[in-house]
Amino acid sequence: MFQIRIHGRGGQGVVTAAEMLSIAAFLEGKYAQAFPSFGSERMGAPVVSFCRFDDKEIRLREPIQNPDAVIIQDPTLLHSVDVFSGLVQDGYILINSLRSFEDLGIADFVDSFPTGHVKDVGATELAVKHVKRPLPNAALLGGFAAVSGQLSMESVESAVMSKFPGPIGEANVAAAREAFAMASAD
Repeated sequence: MFQIRIHGRGGQGVVTAAEMLSIAAFLEGKYAQAFPSFGSERMGAPVVSFCRFDDKEIRLREPIQNPDAVIIQDPTLLHSVDVFSGLVQDGYILINSLRSFEDLGIADFVDSFPTGHVKDVGATELAVKHVKRPLPNAALLGGFAAVSGQLSMESVESAVMSKFPGPIGEANVAAAREAFAMASAD
């Protein structure tokens, strides 16, 4: 089973990102779950969403405590929420940022992960460029596909288009493709 925890803020599409990941996994013939964890928070409050997928039926229903990957949609959470809590030692980290890991204050921590398992992608900038709105979720899914290798870019594209048909979906797919290319580069 592969488990992902997504950290962001209300209004950034954190819940939608997990849903689209589960759709992408389903399109690849996997069993998948996606669910959020939040209360009555307002827009801008920290939100966590979860996605897990496997080749066999998933019976778990609890939040993900030991993720195989974390996606951080809002880097301001890095020092206010323990976004890396429980992350497996050879896990994957994708951060929505153009800043270096040193500038983010996490260089020593991420150095302990295998090469290529930690990437940053300016997903908000890509979303503004392609979608004209600062919603980084689809771009981050493209980056996740590249970093983890768990899902194909084609499945991510299909999941995005199923959630956002038409021009909005096409713009989000363009952002996801560019993020995939950025995260694939060494």
